[in-house]
Amino acid sequence: MIAAGRDRFRLFNIGDLLIHRGRSLMSLTVMAVSAALLVAVFSISGSVTGSVDKLVAGLGGEAQLEISGITDAGFGQELLGAVSATPGVRTAVPMLRAQTGADADRALLVGADARIAELGSSLTGSLGSDAAKLLTVPNGVLTGAAMGYREGETFPLGSGTATVAGILDTDGAGQLNGGYLIATTLATAQKLTGRTGQLDSIQVIAEPGTDIERLRTALTDTVAGRAVVADPGLRAAQAGGAVMIIRYSTLMAAAAALVVSAFLIYNAMAMAIAQRRPTLSLLRALGGRRAPMVRDLLAEAVLVGILGGILGAGAGILMGRIAIDQLPAAILQSVEARTEYQLPGYAVPVAIALCVLASVAASAFAARAVYRVQPIEALVPVGAAASDTVRPALRWVAVILGLFMVGAAIYLAETDFGIWSLASISLSFGAAIALCFAATGPIVRTAGAIARMFGGPGALGATTLERAPRRVWATAMTVLIGVAAVVSTGSATRNVVDSAGASFENLAATDFWVTPGSMAQFPTGPLLPDGLEEQLEAVPGVAAVNPAQLAFASVGAGRVLLQGFPAASDNTRLSSEISPETARLLVTGQGVVISRDVARSLNVAAGDALTLPTPSGRHEVRVLQVIPYFSAIAGVIMMDLDRMRGWYQRPGETTLAVDLAPGADPETVRAELRRVVPPELYIDSGREAVAATSASLRQGTALATNILWIVVLVATIALLNTLMLSVLDRRREIGVLRAMGTSRRFLLRSVLAEAAGIGVIGAVLGLLVGAAVQYLSAIAIGHAMTIDVVYEPSPLLVVYGVVALLLALLGSIPPALRAARMPIVEALAVD
Repeated sequence: MIAAGRDRFRLFNIGDLLIHRGRSLMSLTVMAVSAALLVAVFSISGSVTGSVDKLVAGLGGEAQLEISGITDAGFGQELLGAVSATPGVRTAVPMLRAQTGADADRALLVGADARIAELGSSLTGSLGSDAAKLLTVPNGVLTGAAMGYREGETFPLGSGTATVAGILDTDGAGQLNGGYLIATTLATAQKLTGRTGQLDSIQVIAEPGTDIERLRTALTDTVAGRAVVADPGLRAAQAGGAVMIIRYSTLMAAAAALVVSAFLIYNAMAMAIAQRRPTLSLLRALGGRRAPMVRDLLAEAVLVGILGGILGAGAGILMGRIAIDQLPAAILQSVEARTEYQLPGYAVPVAIALCVLASVAASAFAARAVYRVQPIEALVPVGAAASDTVRPALRWVAVILGLFMVGAAIYLAETDFGIWSLASISLSFGAAIALCFAATGPIVRTAGAIARMFGGPGALGATTLERAPRRVWATAMTVLIGVAAVVSTGSATRNVVDSAGASFENLAATDFWVTPGSMAQFPTGPLLPDGLEEQLEAVPGVAAVNPAQLAFASVGAGRVLLQGFPAASDNTRLSSEISPETARLLVTGQGVVISRDVARSLNVAAGDALTLPTPSGRHEVRVLQVIPYFSAIAGVIMMDLDRMRGWYQRPGETTLAVDLAPGADPETVRAELRRVVPPELYIDSGREAVAATSASLRQGTALATNILWIVVLVATIALLNTLMLSVLDRRREIGVLRAMGTSRRFLLRSVLAEAAGIGVIGAVLGLLVGAAVQYLSAIAIGHAMTIDVVYEPSPLLVVYGVVALLLALLGSIPPALRAARMPIVEALAVD
């Protein structure tokens, strides 16, 4: 029995795949594209969180809990004694962890004492074997090989100069942070960074048998809000939050490609069943049962899904590597570890499994025809059998399901569920497909009417369309999804970038910004040199210099961006959303302003009291206002600069806003500023700051947009494949027409008219669906990014649709040429 089934599958299914190589290759191609996109999306988030996990494991070793600083200022070393004395703590290992350098030279400085030997981490062996060198070399450090230093070489580090006492083992600690790691003793690290008496982390090893949750509670009481007590994995979770928006948007785009691929598989399998009707009829007449035939078709779909997934995995890995280099600087900056490409173990299996699932689901839908076709009916041409019609009951189910999904999509979009509101976009596409399935008849008739507009050839094309309603519907859906996805996402992305850019327009009100890094990222540090503010005020043409400070901080299980402003700031400097009275209260220390996502996660509103954990203990403040603020990476808490400096123990500032005197020449003043400002610091005009911020926003959305244009390419292949199959299925009919004297040009125009009918109806529906989804997207993305996205219909919407339609119609050219050039003898030949 098993041998007979294997032979049947090899002869009929594998044999058919080999005979129709073009159809098989196209099915594998689009499935491979879908797999590639899924692997790329999984690897983006996996690389960010995986890099942090690798660093945490390499530094933390056997630690069960970590006490970490709320900001990069860390916490006082006096906490170490209290933590060590907490019941249940076996060893408390102190560490200082500080970022050094910027951009491509960014490295992590780690300082630890002899207690690190208890952790059994990757760093333990390196520090232990080279401990003598570190103790005998003044300001001695161990560096990763990627940094390019040689033993004995000196280089500036923090506020001093370090000497390379040795190179970290490339098989151990030298691999951490991509090789950009500097390790030294705790005392040396504190000295070089000017942070004597400060720590960033305490790794906690519990006594055997200790209840970890109870120990966590005890340590939380011990630190009293001055630090964060959590699992070592908290850092990876916070890093995952930084890429949540990009991961979700790109995953939705990849899912659209998978849906298009499923429609293509459905078309291919439906045509394969239609072409095999004589074979199926013969098998049925000889006593063959339908169940084994369906199982063979589903096994064929599994094979296509697996092969396509495997072929696409390699391309997805390459795409993921490229995408990691394109992530916005602000996202990479918010993550402690340097992001290295890491392929998660689940990426390829899950991508292949999803491809198999889509292929089997589409094939199962097409394979239902085997159960509904009687032996004698199997000889009826495709489209003429009752199995190609849609039952009324099924249409009503589709209508009810579609309307339910429309209601659910509107509810999700209108309700502030944060990032989960974005699920309304996927539901909208599902609703469109369901409602269009119920309207298969009108869609097919409209496509036929469009085809008939092309005269006699169009009439022939229309007849062909009306004979295969499900094929027409499935192909029109591929065009609809491609057009709607590009229209909705392209327009919504433009709305988001415009709205988010408008929220940063207040940066342009300042003549020049002096920051430690590019304005494409948040100026969170390092702190600017002492005395720089006074030096800038002395520059001719400068009217005023206003300091400000930004820093990432842990609040609850997430991260926020703290912003501290001096008393001289007004609402234009802070945010245009803040009222003048609120701005006055804020800068005078009477409360804080928070973004919507922070308010949602902490369950507070304007007027409520908010307790903030800080290195100096817990502090209660009043929420003055909740504002929309672009929070794709982290929410925002604004406060007065003096409180931020004192509470978070970060004296100084990370940015200086320079205002010019009336009549001063900006370029002349800029040149004078450059003479005063150290070369490693940035000077940007207000307009340059806005442009850099907007460019970073566009960079963050570029990946999802590029994926959607790949979806259009997949739709093009789908249309090409479907029309080519239609031509091959009708080759005897084409041969008869040619034998009767029909010209090649007539047949060419007939296939093109058929493509136009499908393409135009699909594109028009895509434009309508895309416009509706764009409106919902504006609301949903506003909730996810906590800004007010302004919905702005644009003529570009039509341009997006026309371009997508033209690309899709390109797929009709090869099959049209094939039909026109098909020799009469070959067309009339029997398979």
